[in-house]
Amino acid sequence: MSTRPNILLLMTDQHRADLTNQHRTAGSGLDLDTMPRLDQVAAAGAAFGRAYTSYPACVPARTSLLTGRFPTAHHVRQNSNAEHAYYSEDLLDVLRAAGYSLHFAGKPHMHRTEQDFDTYHGPFMHDRGPAVTESEVAFDQWLHDLDHGVADEPTPYPVEAQLPYRIVDGAIEALQVTTEDDPFFLWVSFPEPHNPYQVPEPYFSLYAEEDVPERLAGPEAIPGLGWRYRWLHELTTAKRPAYDDAWRRYRANYLGMLRLIDDQIARLLDQLGDRLDDTIVVFVSDHGDYVGEYGLQRKGAGMSDFLMRIPFVVSGPGVTAGPRDELVSMVDLFPTLCELVGAEIPAGVQGRSLAPLLAGEAGPDVEFGSIYAELGYGGVSYDESDRPPLHFPYQGRNYDELNSVTQSGGERMVVSGNHKLIVDDRGQHRLYDLSADPAELVDLADDPAHHAVHDALQATLLRWLIRVADDLPAGAYTPKTVKHNWRWA
Repeated sequence: MSTRPNILLLMTDQHRADLTNQHRTAGSGLDLDTMPRLDQVAAAGAAFGRAYTSYPACVPARTSLLTGRFPTAHHVRQNSNAEHAYYSEDLLDVLRAAGYSLHFAGKPHMHRTEQDFDTYHGPFMHDRGPAVTESEVAFDQWLHDLDHGVADEPTPYPVEAQLPYRIVDGAIEALQVTTEDDPFFLWVSFPEPHNPYQVPEPYFSLYAEEDVPERLAGPEAIPGLGWRYRWLHELTTAKRPAYDDAWRRYRANYLGMLRLIDDQIARLLDQLGDRLDDTIVVFVSDHGDYVGEYGLQRKGAGMSDFLMRIPFVVSGPGVTAGPRDELVSMVDLFPTLCELVGAEIPAGVQGRSLAPLLAGEAGPDVEFGSIYAELGYGGVSYDESDRPPLHFPYQGRNYDELNSVTQSGGERMVVSGNHKLIVDDRGQHRLYDLSADPAELVDLADDPAHHAVHDALQATLLRWLIRVADDLPAGAYTPKTVKHNWRWA
Protein backbone atom coordinates (compact mmCIF):
# COMPACT_ATOMS: atom_id res chain seq x y z
CA MET A 1 0.00 0.00 0.00
CA SER A 2 1.23 3.50 -0.83
CA THR A 3 2.61 5.65 1.98
CA ARG A 4 1.09 8.72 0.32
CA PRO A 5 -2.66 9.37 0.40
CA ASN A 6 -4.81 9.23 -2.70
CA ILE A 7 -6.41 12.54 -3.65
CA LEU A 8 -9.98 12.87 -4.93
CA LEU A 9 -10.77 16.41 -6.08
CA LEU A 10 -14.50 16.96 -6.56
CA MET A 11 -15.36 20.24 -8.26
CA THR A 12 -18.63 21.90 -9.16
CA ASP A 13 -19.08 24.88 -11.47
CA GLN A 14 -20.89 28.07 -10.49
CA HIS A 15 -21.96 26.70 -7.11
CA ARG A 16 -23.29 29.28 -4.69
CA ALA A 17 -21.86 28.43 -1.29
CA ASP A 18 -24.76 29.31 1.00
CA LEU A 19 -27.09 26.90 -0.80
CA THR A 20 -25.14 24.00 0.70
CA ASN A 21 -25.88 23.23 4.34
CA GLN A 22 -22.33 23.17 5.69
CA HIS A 23 -21.71 26.65 4.23
CA ARG A 24 -24.92 28.32 5.33
CA THR A 25 -24.81 31.91 6.45
CA ALA A 26 -27.24 33.93 8.51
CA GLY A 27 -30.02 35.30 6.34
CA SER A 28 -29.66 32.75 3.54
CA GLY A 29 -33.09 31.33 4.28
CA LEU A 30 -31.89 27.83 3.44
CA ASP A 31 -33.61 25.00 5.26
CA LEU A 32 -33.30 22.35 2.57
CA ASP A 33 -31.30 19.13 2.45
CA THR A 34 -29.52 19.76 -0.85
CA MET A 35 -26.35 17.64 -0.50
CA PRO A 36 -26.62 15.08 2.33
CA ARG A 37 -23.62 12.98 1.28
CA LEU A 38 -21.41 16.03 1.04
CA ASP A 39 -22.65 17.01 4.50
CA GLN A 40 -21.35 13.67 5.78
CA VAL A 41 -17.96 14.26 4.15
CA ALA A 42 -17.83 17.76 5.63
CA ALA A 43 -18.80 16.52 9.11
CA ALA A 44 -15.89 14.06 9.03
CA GLY A 45 -13.42 16.71 7.87
CA ALA A 46 -12.82 20.44 7.72
CA ALA A 47 -15.51 22.67 6.19
CA PHE A 48 -14.17 26.14 5.47
CA GLY A 49 -17.25 28.31 5.80
CA ARG A 50 -15.45 31.50 4.67
CA ALA A 51 -13.72 30.34 1.50
CA TYR A 52 -13.42 32.54 -1.59
CA THR A 53 -12.60 32.12 -5.24
CA SER A 54 -9.68 34.04 -6.73
CA TYR A 55 -11.82 35.29 -9.63
CA PRO A 56 -15.53 34.76 -10.49
CA ALA A 57 -14.99 33.07 -13.87
CA CYS A 58 -14.08 29.49 -14.76
CA VAL A 59 -10.65 29.54 -16.41
CA PRO A 60 -8.96 32.19 -14.23
CA ALA A 61 -10.21 30.42 -11.09
CA ARG A 62 -9.16 26.95 -12.25
CA THR A 63 -5.76 28.28 -13.22
CA SER A 64 -5.45 29.63 -9.68
CA LEU A 65 -6.38 26.25 -8.24
CA LEU A 66 -3.74 24.48 -10.33
CA THR A 67 -0.93 27.02 -9.88
CA GLY A 68 -1.59 28.45 -6.40
CA ARG A 69 -1.34 31.93 -7.94
CA PHE A 70 -3.74 34.83 -8.27
CA PRO A 71 -4.73 35.93 -11.80
CA THR A 72 -2.47 38.99 -11.71
CA ALA A 73 0.45 36.57 -11.38
CA HIS A 74 -0.65 33.69 -13.63
CA HIS A 75 -1.87 36.11 -16.36
CA VAL A 76 -5.15 34.29 -17.15
CA ARG A 77 -8.00 36.76 -16.63
CA GLN A 78 -10.46 35.64 -19.31
CA ASN A 79 -11.96 32.29 -20.21
CA SER A 80 -10.34 32.59 -23.63
CA ASN A 81 -6.64 32.60 -22.75
CA ALA A 82 -5.87 29.50 -20.70
CA GLU A 83 -2.74 28.87 -22.79
CA HIS A 84 -1.12 31.98 -21.29
CA ALA A 85 -0.89 30.51 -17.78
CA TYR A 86 2.39 31.61 -16.17
CA TYR A 87 3.93 29.57 -13.35
CA SER A 88 6.96 27.46 -12.45
CA GLU A 89 5.27 24.15 -11.53
CA ASP A 90 1.60 23.40 -11.03
CA LEU A 91 -0.32 20.74 -9.12
CA LEU A 92 0.02 18.12 -11.85
CA ASP A 93 3.79 18.63 -12.07
CA VAL A 94 4.22 18.16 -8.32
CA LEU A 95 1.97 15.12 -8.05
CA ARG A 96 3.53 13.44 -11.07
CA ALA A 97 6.99 13.92 -9.57
CA ALA A 98 5.70 12.47 -6.27
CA GLY A 99 4.66 9.24 -8.01
CA TYR A 100 0.96 9.87 -8.48
CA SER A 101 -1.04 8.60 -11.44
CA LEU A 102 -3.22 11.42 -12.80
CA HIS A 103 -6.83 11.00 -13.87
CA PHE A 104 -9.50 13.44 -15.04
CA ALA A 105 -13.23 13.19 -15.74
CA GLY A 106 -15.50 16.10 -16.60
CA LYS A 107 -15.24 19.72 -17.62
CA PRO A 108 -11.63 20.93 -18.14
CA HIS A 109 -11.61 24.71 -18.87
CA MET A 110 -7.93 24.86 -17.90
CA HIS A 111 -4.43 25.10 -19.35
CA ARG A 112 -3.79 21.36 -19.02
CA THR A 113 -4.88 18.96 -21.76
CA GLU A 114 -5.77 15.30 -22.23
CA GLN A 115 -2.11 14.42 -22.80
CA ASP A 116 -1.26 15.46 -19.23
CA PHE A 117 -3.33 12.67 -17.64
CA ASP A 118 -3.07 8.89 -17.53
CA THR A 119 -6.80 8.63 -18.14
CA TYR A 120 -9.09 11.39 -19.39
CA HIS A 121 -12.87 11.21 -19.73
CA GLY A 122 -14.07 14.36 -21.48
CA PRO A 123 -14.23 17.11 -22.38
CA PHE A 124 -17.67 17.80 -20.96
CA MET A 125 -19.07 21.31 -21.27
CA HIS A 126 -22.40 22.72 -20.19
CA ASP A 127 -24.44 21.43 -23.10
CA ARG A 128 -22.49 18.41 -24.33
CA GLY A 129 -20.00 15.69 -23.63
CA PRO A 130 -18.73 12.44 -25.10
CA ALA A 131 -21.98 10.72 -26.08
CA VAL A 132 -22.27 6.98 -26.75
CA THR A 133 -25.93 6.02 -26.52
CA GLU A 134 -28.82 7.44 -28.52
CA SER A 135 -30.26 8.82 -25.29
CA GLU A 136 -27.03 10.72 -24.54
CA VAL A 137 -26.88 12.16 -28.04
CA ALA A 138 -30.52 13.26 -27.87
CA PHE A 139 -30.08 14.72 -24.40
CA ASP A 140 -27.06 16.76 -25.46
CA GLN A 141 -29.02 18.22 -28.36
CA TRP A 142 -31.95 19.04 -26.04
CA LEU A 143 -29.53 20.64 -23.61
CA HIS A 144 -28.00 22.74 -26.38
CA ASP A 145 -31.43 23.85 -27.56
CA LEU A 146 -32.26 25.07 -24.06
CA ASP A 147 -29.80 27.89 -24.83
CA HIS A 148 -28.55 28.28 -21.26
CA GLY A 149 -32.07 29.05 -20.08
CA VAL A 150 -34.36 27.69 -17.36
CA ALA A 151 -36.40 24.57 -18.12
CA ASP A 152 -39.99 24.90 -16.95
CA GLU A 153 -40.64 21.14 -17.11
CA PRO A 154 -38.68 18.06 -16.02
CA THR A 155 -35.89 17.07 -18.39
CA PRO A 156 -37.38 14.40 -20.72
CA TYR A 157 -34.33 12.11 -20.45
CA PRO A 158 -33.24 9.72 -17.70
CA VAL A 159 -30.71 10.50 -14.98
CA GLU A 160 -28.23 8.22 -16.77
CA ALA A 161 -28.08 10.70 -19.67
CA GLN A 162 -27.18 13.61 -17.38
CA LEU A 163 -23.61 14.88 -17.57
CA PRO A 164 -22.77 14.23 -13.86
CA TYR A 165 -23.82 10.60 -14.22
CA ARG A 166 -21.70 10.12 -17.34
CA ILE A 167 -18.75 11.88 -15.71
CA VAL A 168 -18.89 9.60 -12.68
CA ASP A 169 -19.04 6.59 -15.03
CA GLY A 170 -15.70 7.78 -16.41
CA ALA A 171 -14.30 8.38 -12.92
CA ILE A 172 -15.24 4.84 -11.88
CA GLU A 173 -13.47 3.49 -14.97
CA ALA A 174 -10.38 5.46 -13.96
CA LEU A 175 -10.44 3.93 -10.47
CA GLN A 176 -10.42 0.47 -12.00
CA VAL A 177 -6.98 1.03 -13.56
CA THR A 178 -5.42 2.35 -10.34
CA THR A 179 -3.66 0.09 -7.83
CA GLU A 180 -3.30 0.16 -4.08
CA ASP A 181 0.49 0.26 -4.41
CA ASP A 182 0.63 3.65 -6.12
CA PRO A 183 -1.27 6.80 -5.11
CA PHE A 184 -3.73 8.37 -7.52
CA PHE A 185 -5.03 11.86 -8.14
CA LEU A 186 -8.55 11.84 -9.56
CA TRP A 187 -10.13 15.16 -10.54
CA VAL A 188 -13.89 14.91 -11.10
CA SER A 189 -15.14 18.20 -12.54
CA PHE A 190 -18.91 18.63 -12.83
CA PRO A 191 -20.22 21.29 -15.28
CA GLU A 192 -23.25 21.81 -13.03
CA PRO A 193 -25.06 23.58 -11.35
CA HIS A 194 -24.02 26.06 -14.08
CA ASN A 195 -26.61 27.14 -16.65
CA PRO A 196 -28.61 25.77 -18.46
CA TYR A 197 -30.75 25.14 -15.42
CA GLN A 198 -32.51 21.83 -15.87
CA VAL A 199 -33.03 18.61 -13.96
CA PRO A 200 -35.03 15.38 -14.48
CA GLU A 201 -37.40 13.70 -12.10
CA PRO A 202 -37.30 12.94 -9.23
CA TYR A 203 -35.12 16.02 -8.70
CA PHE A 204 -37.41 18.44 -10.56
CA SER A 205 -40.21 17.94 -8.02
CA LEU A 206 -37.92 17.63 -4.99
CA TYR A 207 -38.00 21.39 -4.34
CA ALA A 208 -41.32 23.06 -5.00
CA GLU A 209 -41.25 26.59 -6.40
CA GLU A 210 -43.34 27.91 -3.53
CA ASP A 211 -40.92 26.42 -0.98
CA VAL A 212 -37.58 27.67 -2.29
CA PRO A 213 -35.71 30.15 -0.08
CA GLU A 214 -36.68 33.75 -0.67
CA ARG A 215 -34.02 35.84 -2.35
CA LEU A 216 -32.35 38.56 -0.32
CA ALA A 217 -32.76 41.18 -3.05
CA GLY A 218 -34.68 41.39 -6.30
CA PRO A 219 -34.26 43.63 -9.38
CA GLU A 220 -35.27 46.68 -7.35
CA ALA A 221 -31.70 46.62 -5.97
CA ILE A 222 -30.05 47.04 -9.39
CA PRO A 223 -30.00 50.89 -9.55
CA GLY A 224 -27.86 51.18 -6.43
CA LEU A 225 -25.35 48.45 -7.21
CA GLY A 226 -23.18 50.17 -9.78
CA TRP A 227 -23.04 50.63 -13.54
CA ARG A 228 -21.85 47.09 -14.39
CA TYR A 229 -24.93 45.58 -12.75
CA ARG A 230 -27.18 48.04 -14.56
CA TRP A 231 -25.51 47.35 -17.92
CA LEU A 232 -25.83 43.59 -17.50
CA HIS A 233 -29.45 43.80 -16.32
CA GLU A 234 -30.37 45.96 -19.31
CA LEU A 235 -28.64 43.59 -21.71
CA THR A 236 -30.29 40.51 -20.23
CA THR A 237 -33.74 42.10 -20.17
CA ALA A 238 -33.39 43.16 -23.81
CA LYS A 239 -32.26 39.66 -24.77
CA ARG A 240 -34.85 37.76 -22.77
CA PRO A 241 -37.79 39.94 -21.71
CA ALA A 242 -39.52 38.82 -18.49
CA TYR A 243 -36.79 36.23 -17.85
CA ASP A 244 -36.88 37.01 -14.12
CA ASP A 245 -40.51 35.87 -13.87
CA ALA A 246 -39.11 32.32 -13.64
CA TRP A 247 -36.74 32.98 -10.76
CA ARG A 248 -38.47 30.52 -8.45
CA ARG A 249 -38.29 27.74 -11.06
CA TYR A 250 -34.66 28.69 -11.69
CA ARG A 251 -33.91 28.36 -7.99
CA ALA A 252 -35.82 25.08 -7.67
CA ASN A 253 -33.96 23.60 -10.64
CA TYR A 254 -30.66 24.77 -9.19
CA LEU A 255 -31.34 23.04 -5.87
CA GLY A 256 -32.38 19.91 -7.74
CA MET A 257 -29.13 19.97 -9.68
CA LEU A 258 -27.19 20.10 -6.40
CA ARG A 259 -29.03 17.00 -5.15
CA LEU A 260 -28.40 15.18 -8.43
CA ILE A 261 -24.66 15.98 -8.16
CA ASP A 262 -24.65 14.79 -4.55
CA ASP A 263 -26.15 11.44 -5.54
CA GLN A 264 -23.40 11.00 -8.12
CA ILE A 265 -20.75 11.91 -5.55
CA ALA A 266 -22.26 9.24 -3.29
CA ARG A 267 -22.06 6.71 -6.12
CA LEU A 268 -18.38 7.47 -6.63
CA LEU A 269 -17.50 7.39 -2.92
CA ASP A 270 -19.30 4.07 -2.55
CA GLN A 271 -17.20 2.72 -5.41
CA LEU A 272 -14.02 3.66 -3.54
CA GLY A 273 -15.04 1.44 -0.63
CA ASP A 274 -12.20 0.80 1.84
CA ARG A 275 -9.80 2.87 -0.28
CA LEU A 276 -11.63 5.93 0.98
CA ASP A 277 -9.76 5.49 4.28
CA ASP A 278 -6.52 6.33 2.45
CA THR A 279 -7.97 9.15 0.33
CA ILE A 280 -8.02 12.88 0.88
CA VAL A 281 -11.34 14.14 -0.47
CA VAL A 282 -11.52 17.79 -1.50
CA PHE A 283 -14.75 19.45 -2.53
CA VAL A 284 -14.57 22.92 -4.05
CA SER A 285 -16.22 25.10 -6.69
CA ASP A 286 -14.69 27.63 -9.06
CA HIS A 287 -17.15 30.45 -8.20
CA GLY A 288 -20.77 31.17 -7.36
CA ASP A 289 -24.03 32.09 -9.09
CA TYR A 290 -26.59 34.84 -8.47
CA VAL A 291 -29.40 32.24 -8.38
CA GLY A 292 -31.90 35.06 -8.88
CA GLU A 293 -30.42 37.65 -6.54
CA TYR A 294 -30.77 41.20 -7.90
CA GLY A 295 -32.98 39.70 -10.61
CA LEU A 296 -29.87 38.27 -12.27
CA GLN A 297 -28.87 34.83 -13.46
CA ARG A 298 -25.44 33.24 -13.86
CA LYS A 299 -22.63 35.72 -13.01
CA GLY A 300 -20.87 38.56 -14.87
CA ALA A 301 -20.92 41.77 -12.82
CA GLY A 302 -19.48 42.73 -9.48
CA MET A 303 -17.90 40.82 -6.62
CA SER A 304 -20.81 40.07 -4.31
CA ASP A 305 -20.47 37.07 -2.02
CA PHE A 306 -23.09 35.31 -4.14
CA LEU A 307 -20.33 34.98 -6.74
CA MET A 308 -17.16 35.12 -4.64
CA ARG A 309 -17.82 32.66 -1.80
CA ILE A 310 -17.34 29.00 -2.62
CA PRO A 311 -17.90 25.70 -0.84
CA PHE A 312 -14.58 24.25 0.33
CA VAL A 313 -14.29 20.94 2.21
CA VAL A 314 -11.25 18.75 2.96
CA SER A 315 -11.68 15.33 4.55
CA GLY A 316 -9.55 12.25 4.94
CA PRO A 317 -6.62 10.78 6.85
CA GLY A 318 -5.06 13.19 9.30
CA VAL A 319 -7.78 15.83 8.92
CA THR A 320 -9.32 17.01 12.19
CA ALA A 321 -13.10 17.17 11.99
CA GLY A 322 -14.84 20.46 12.60
CA PRO A 323 -15.91 23.71 10.94
CA ARG A 324 -13.26 26.34 10.24
CA ASP A 325 -13.90 30.08 10.16
CA GLU A 326 -10.57 31.29 8.76
CA LEU A 327 -10.69 33.36 5.60
CA VAL A 328 -9.20 31.11 2.93
CA SER A 329 -8.99 30.90 -0.86
CA MET A 330 -8.97 28.25 -3.55
CA VAL A 331 -5.41 29.51 -4.17
CA ASP A 332 -4.48 27.83 -0.87
CA LEU A 333 -5.35 24.33 -2.11
CA PHE A 334 -2.17 23.71 -4.12
CA PRO A 335 0.35 24.48 -1.34
CA THR A 336 -1.86 22.52 1.08
CA LEU A 337 -1.71 19.41 -1.09
CA CYS A 338 2.02 19.87 -1.54
CA GLU A 339 2.51 19.71 2.20
CA LEU A 340 0.10 16.80 2.66
CA VAL A 341 2.02 14.65 0.16
CA GLY A 342 5.44 15.72 1.43
CA ALA A 343 6.44 17.80 -1.60
CA GLU A 344 8.16 21.16 -1.69
CA ILE A 345 6.01 24.16 -2.53
CA PRO A 346 7.23 25.51 -5.90
CA ALA A 347 8.52 29.02 -6.44
CA GLY A 348 5.83 31.57 -7.23
CA VAL A 349 3.06 29.89 -5.23
CA GLN A 350 1.09 32.60 -3.44
CA GLY A 351 -1.38 30.48 -1.52
CA ARG A 352 -0.95 29.54 2.13
CA SER A 353 -0.72 25.92 3.20
CA LEU A 354 -3.78 24.96 5.23
CA ALA A 355 -2.17 21.73 6.45
CA PRO A 356 -1.73 23.01 10.05
CA LEU A 357 -5.39 24.02 10.10
CA LEU A 358 -6.39 20.57 8.85
CA ALA A 359 -4.38 19.10 11.72
CA GLY A 360 -6.51 21.13 14.14
CA GLU A 361 -4.17 24.04 14.81
CA ALA A 362 -5.50 27.55 15.19
CA GLY A 363 -4.97 29.83 12.22
CA PRO A 364 -3.28 33.08 13.27
CA ASP A 365 -5.37 36.14 12.50
CA VAL A 366 -2.39 37.92 10.99
CA GLU A 367 -2.48 35.47 8.10
CA PHE A 368 -6.07 34.20 7.98
CA GLY A 369 -7.85 37.34 9.14
CA SER A 370 -8.27 38.58 5.56
CA ILE A 371 -8.65 37.32 2.00
CA TYR A 372 -8.27 38.89 -1.42
CA ALA A 373 -9.72 38.34 -4.90
CA GLU A 374 -9.71 39.91 -8.36
CA LEU A 375 -11.97 40.67 -11.33
CA GLY A 376 -11.43 42.25 -14.74
CA TYR A 377 -8.97 41.87 -17.58
CA GLY A 378 -7.12 45.17 -17.10
CA GLY A 379 -6.89 48.43 -19.01
CA VAL A 380 -9.51 51.16 -18.75
CA SER A 381 -13.10 50.17 -18.10
CA TYR A 382 -15.93 50.95 -20.44
CA ASP A 383 -18.82 53.15 -19.33
CA GLU A 384 -22.50 52.42 -18.75
CA SER A 385 -23.45 54.14 -22.02
CA ASP A 386 -20.91 52.21 -24.15
CA ARG A 387 -22.05 49.61 -26.67
CA PRO A 388 -18.85 48.31 -28.24
CA PRO A 389 -18.79 45.32 -30.60
CA LEU A 390 -19.04 42.11 -28.61
CA HIS A 391 -18.30 38.46 -29.35
CA PHE A 392 -22.07 37.97 -29.76
CA PRO A 393 -24.70 40.17 -31.45
CA TYR A 394 -26.83 42.66 -29.53
CA GLN A 395 -29.85 41.23 -31.34
CA GLY A 396 -31.41 37.88 -30.48
CA ARG A 397 -31.51 35.77 -27.31
CA ASN A 398 -27.90 34.63 -27.20
CA TYR A 399 -25.54 36.44 -24.83
CA ASP A 400 -22.48 35.96 -22.65
CA GLU A 401 -22.43 37.67 -19.28
CA LEU A 402 -18.61 37.53 -19.37
CA ASN A 403 -18.21 40.19 -22.01
CA SER A 404 -15.95 43.08 -22.96
CA VAL A 405 -17.99 45.62 -20.99
CA THR A 406 -18.87 44.05 -17.64
CA GLN A 407 -15.41 42.48 -17.35
CA SER A 408 -13.52 45.59 -18.48
CA GLY A 409 -11.07 47.51 -16.35
CA GLY A 410 -10.39 45.93 -12.99
CA GLU A 411 -11.80 45.42 -9.52
CA ARG A 412 -10.09 44.16 -6.39
CA MET A 413 -11.67 43.11 -3.12
CA VAL A 414 -10.51 42.28 0.36
CA VAL A 415 -12.53 40.80 3.22
CA SER A 416 -11.46 41.18 6.84
CA GLY A 417 -13.66 40.35 9.77
CA ASN A 418 -17.24 41.09 8.76
CA HIS A 419 -16.37 43.81 6.25
CA LYS A 420 -15.61 43.79 2.55
CA LEU A 421 -13.93 46.55 0.53
CA ILE A 422 -14.15 46.62 -3.29
CA VAL A 423 -12.05 49.10 -5.29
CA ASP A 424 -12.17 49.51 -9.08
CA ASP A 425 -9.88 51.04 -11.72
CA ARG A 426 -11.77 54.35 -11.50
CA GLY A 427 -10.94 54.71 -7.81
CA GLN A 428 -14.48 53.99 -6.65
CA HIS A 429 -14.68 52.34 -3.24
CA ARG A 430 -17.54 50.21 -1.87
CA LEU A 431 -17.61 49.05 1.73
CA TYR A 432 -20.08 46.48 3.09
CA ASP A 433 -20.87 44.93 6.46
CA LEU A 434 -21.44 41.29 5.46
CA SER A 435 -23.03 40.29 8.75
CA ALA A 436 -25.65 43.06 8.80
CA ASP A 437 -26.02 43.31 5.01
CA PRO A 438 -25.38 39.90 3.34
CA ALA A 439 -26.80 41.12 0.01
CA GLU A 440 -24.34 44.02 0.00
CA LEU A 441 -26.93 46.71 -0.61
CA VAL A 442 -25.71 49.44 1.76
CA ASP A 443 -22.44 51.09 0.77
CA LEU A 444 -20.67 52.37 3.90
CA ALA A 445 -17.59 53.84 2.19
CA ASP A 446 -18.70 57.44 2.83
CA ASP A 447 -20.12 56.79 6.30
CA PRO A 448 -17.97 58.69 8.84
CA ALA A 449 -18.65 55.98 11.41
CA HIS A 450 -16.86 53.46 9.17
CA HIS A 451 -13.85 55.53 8.10
CA ALA A 452 -11.52 53.64 10.43
CA VAL A 453 -12.73 50.30 9.07
CA HIS A 454 -12.34 51.59 5.51
CA ASP A 455 -8.78 52.79 6.13
CA ALA A 456 -7.77 49.50 7.76
CA LEU A 457 -9.18 47.49 4.85
CA GLN A 458 -7.45 49.75 2.36
CA ALA A 459 -4.13 49.10 4.08
CA THR A 460 -4.81 45.36 4.04
CA LEU A 461 -5.66 45.51 0.35
CA LEU A 462 -2.37 47.28 -0.37
CA ARG A 463 -0.48 44.51 1.44
CA TRP A 464 -2.24 41.89 -0.69
CA LEU A 465 -1.53 43.81 -3.90
CA ILE A 466 2.16 43.80 -3.07
CA ARG A 467 2.03 40.11 -2.25
CA VAL A 468 0.37 38.97 -5.48
CA ALA A 469 2.66 41.00 -7.79
CA ASP A 470 4.95 38.04 -8.56
CA ASP A 471 6.65 37.85 -11.96
CA LEU A 472 8.72 34.72 -11.17
CA PRO A 473 12.15 36.36 -11.50
CA ALA A 474 15.03 34.15 -12.61
CA GLY A 475 17.51 35.72 -10.20
CA ALA A 476 19.96 33.82 -8.05
CA TYR A 477 17.71 33.79 -5.03
CA THR A 478 14.59 31.89 -3.93
CA PRO A 479 11.36 33.74 -3.05
CA LYS A 480 9.85 32.55 0.21
CA THR A 481 6.63 30.55 0.07
CA VAL A 482 3.98 30.42 2.76
CA LYS A 483 4.13 27.10 4.52
CA HIS A 484 4.32 27.34 8.30
CA ASN A 485 5.59 30.91 8.22
CA TRP A 486 2.47 33.03 8.76
CA ARG A 487 4.19 36.22 9.86
CA TRP A 488 3.62 38.61 6.99
CA ALA A 489 2.01 41.52 8.83
